[in-house]
Formats: sequence, C-alpha cells, structure tokens
Amino acid sequence: MATYEISLSPMFRILKKAGAERVSSESADELRRVIEDHALRIAKKSVELSVHAKRKTIKAEDVRLAAS
Repeated sequence: MATYEISLSPMFRILKKAGAERVSSESADELRRVIEDHALRIAKKSVELSVHAKRKTIKAEDVRLAAS
C-alpha cells in the first residue's frame, strides 16, 4: 500500500468544486496519485534549478520555472 502526502478530502472537494455531482473514492484516489506524481516532478526540477543557481534554498521562482 502506497503512502501519500496529500489526504483524500481535498481531492473530493476539488472534484466537487470542478462541478462533479458525485465523486467516487477511486476517482479521488486517482486524482491524488496524479497530482502527487506531477508535484514530485516539479519539485525535482525545482531542486535542479536551485542547485544550478548555487543555492540551497528553493525559491518560488524555481517552482514557477519548473512548472512551466
């Protein structure tokens, strides 16, 4: 069983906010998995950018650049 950083409750709320009338547990779980995978890719790229800039601190600009 995988462990996740993001809980399921926000996934249900996001799907509802997007207009879903009903949300299955499987869809909320899949959204969580997709979001965490995407966030991890952005985080790794952000780290690369901060290392390239010879900084130990990741800044908002690193995250913005990594996400674009």
